[in-house]
Amino acid sequence: MADKPDVAESLRSETVKWLGKAEERLSRISYSGDREFLENIKAYISDAHYFMEQEDLVRAFEAVIWAWAWMEIGERIGILGEGTGSESGRG
Repeated sequence: MADKPDVAESLRSETVKWLGKAEERLSRISYSGDREFLENIKAYISDAHYFMEQEDLVRAFEAVIWAWAWMEIGERIGILGEGTGSESGRG
């Protein structure tokens, strides 16, 4: 019988991976419109770091998912896009 994967370590690994991808994606985002939208993404990323430090892996992963969802929604409705960074604006 094969060893069962460590669920906590698996969750930690996935959270770290997707948090890194979210931060990298955020660094390339430009915005137009309500700055609060962008601040919410940054807050979810910050929350993910906090929860990782607290070893609250479920909430950390959830925060990463929310950050990613806000980025995708922002791109789909046209207020976020690829740019030179979060401080670049298009409007």
